[in-house]
Amino acid sequence: MTRDLRTARTGAVLTFVLAGLMCGSMTVRVPALSDKLGLSEASIGLTLLVWGLGALVAMQSMRVVMTRFGSRSILRVAAPLTAVTLALLAAAPTFPLLLVASTLFGMAFGSVDVAMNAQGSAVERAYGRPLMSGMHAGWCVGAIAAGLLGTAAIAAGLPVTVHLTLIALVSLPVVVLLSRTYLPDPAAPASHDGRATATARRMPPVVYLLGVIAFCAFMVEGTVADWNGLYLRDVLGASEAVAALGYPIFEVGMLAGRLAGDRVRARFGARGMIAASGLATAVTFGVVITAPTTTVALSAMLFVGVAVSTVSPTALSLAGGATANPGPAVAQTGAMGYAGLLLGPVVIGFLADLATLRAGLAIAVVLSVAVAVIARFLPRARTVTTPARAAEPELSMAA
Repeated sequence: MTRDLRTARTGAVLTFVLAGLMCGSMTVRVPALSDKLGLSEASIGLTLLVWGLGALVAMQSMRVVMTRFGSRSILRVAAPLTAVTLALLAAAPTFPLLLVASTLFGMAFGSVDVAMNAQGSAVERAYGRPLMSGMHAGWCVGAIAAGLLGTAAIAAGLPVTVHLTLIALVSLPVVVLLSRTYLPDPAAPASHDGRATATARRMPPVVYLLGVIAFCAFMVEGTVADWNGLYLRDVLGASEAVAALGYPIFEVGMLAGRLAGDRVRARFGARGMIAASGLATAVTFGVVITAPTTTVALSAMLFVGVAVSTVSPTALSLAGGATANPGPAVAQTGAMGYAGLLLGPVVIGFLADLATLRAGLAIAVVLSVAVAVIARFLPRARTVTTPARAAEPELSMAA
């Protein structure tokens, strides 16, 4: 194993850490942003909607952009922009400006999300074994740090504007330094007319099936990230500081599951692991939304994290192995996944207004069952593509 390859793996993991820190810092301060501008639950839902819409638009465009420029170039531009737009979001003085800043933050972050997963896939191929769950464990580390720092900031009375600006200022120089560690993407053949390759236009059917799984998993993850704080505070009566612990506790469970995920996948296979994860997520999230006390809900949140942790990274990894160039396939699966984040805040927010927040959150249970069912239609996968076999798809619908 060469030193450059180890450096690339470290750089990819740290990129996930920084992305988790920036995105997690925003999500744990949603209640504070709500209080700062006096927003209703529907307004919060709209803010999260435009964030998801910005991410979705950026991700869908990445199918073509990634083919031309590759994950390394995209990360070198989009990662610093994510830090800058986080600071803009923190400083927004009115609801309309918050919507604008949230959209820009979503676009920058959506580009980073696709590019860092494609970079992770490139590193995974170079190693020739599953690594993506471990990469996403880096995200959990960043999100846990975001939750703990958010709790500390709330306890210290630090204004949300100051808190998020400090996170942005720390993240910016680090992502610039990490840009030197990235690997080039596997080369894809260029078309004769200079346009995007056929790979960027047409995907194997399995990519779309994985996209549906990612849609369900991302919506469950986004439900916890965006709404657990308000659920714990407004439904179960927790203080804001205690409610902010729900997200880092969930991420601790995600971290534990993802650290073991690559070994579990190698031992039992991706299809069985995704199906079992879907069922376990449905059961544990059912406990959260029926919990009589904050203590029970917080405890169950840990196991929700363990259960759902490997679904989205495995889906993205399998998509990256389905074509010669992982970027466009990862972009398609990621875009379908982020459609879950796009619809989730709207559906849950309006259901909370029409009925109760518990009723809105019950959607996550239904989606988790859907993951388990859809996983049975996945073909059996071979091992992760090695450099010598980089042109061969990992999954075939004929398997």
